[in-house]
Amino acid sequence: MPRFVVLLLLLLSCVCAPSWAETGQQRAEAAGRGLVGSPAPRLVLKTIDGKVIDLAGLYGRKAVYLKFWATWCVPCREQMPHLERTFERAGPDLAVVAIDVGFDDSVDAVRRYRREVGLKMPIVFDADGTLGAAFNLRVTPQHVVIGRDGRIAYVGHMADARVDAALLAARKAPVRPMVAGAKAPTPPSPVAVGDRLPVLELPTLDGATFRMTDAVDRRPTVLVFLSPWCESYLADSRPVLAARCREVREQVATLSARGSARWIGISSGLWANRDDLVHWRDEHRVGMPLALDASGALFRRFGVMRVPTVLVTDADGRVVRRTEGADAGLAAQLQALGNASRGAPVAQPSTPARTQSR
Repeated sequence: MPRFVVLLLLLLSCVCAPSWAETGQQRAEAAGRGLVGSPAPRLVLKTIDGKVIDLAGLYGRKAVYLKFWATWCVPCREQMPHLERTFERAGPDLAVVAIDVGFDDSVDAVRRYRREVGLKMPIVFDADGTLGAAFNLRVTPQHVVIGRDGRIAYVGHMADARVDAALLAARKAPVRPMVAGAKAPTPPSPVAVGDRLPVLELPTLDGATFRMTDAVDRRPTVLVFLSPWCESYLADSRPVLAARCREVREQVATLSARGSARWIGISSGLWANRDDLVHWRDEHRVGMPLALDASGALFRRFGVMRVPTVLVTDADGRVVRRTEGADAGLAAQLQALGNASRGAPVAQPSTPARTQSR
């Protein structure tokens, strides 16, 4: 093959390779840049068996190994023997804790998986995402190694020589005066049906600003919480959920095109960055504005731990409907809300304000 052809192919492979092909290790390391070397947060964990683990009580006495994972996560399952082996070999100088991220997962699913695999280490379920937020969770699995001085020593994704070396160093390091980390702040109560939307401005992918509350535009507002990998990644492991994500995307495409409501898609930052969201938007020709919730703050603010979740508000910004999955009553609800905003007679939808399709 002529040399210039080879060079051209190499150039095209670099230009065309999407950034969503970025590895989990790269994403985890990027998430850890602001964490490594800093005091670990003082958190009190509760296992699915009711045992309390006070991390602050461990700092200064032993190293701590936290592994964030999920039952639907393929590399998490592949790496589980490494985690179990690490737990079994841990001495009095190392505490090992598995933390299920809680995202589209359940305690029952965790218990089933533990029973199937025979896991023995303590398992914590992050029901509201606050633990993931404290350690800047971006991928699954995500490893966090904390030294005996209470400082975060390593953040990674792979179960390889790097995490093993970090664990060894954390265990062998001399005990130093513990550095007190900050206590995790108490999160505000999630926005629920009947509450008003908070006054927030979201930057969208196209560079615009979406205001959650708009005194001028009196149309109802629809918030669609999503993950761009739901349809593809979960097609084999969670086909029902993958199909649900596709159904909601198709329903949103139909209803949002009518222009009777203000729409915003809010993507989780777990396993997703801006380029991933752009790729998903372009692949499926999504027309509604999209915003990336990189830190997960919006998901936590609205108490969303499952995708897809759809919230509908009236003209005054009050949440009147919350659903998980495709909603047969959504079109009628939007029509009723539109009529109300224009002063027309309102036909109340027959479906309940909060529905769940799992």
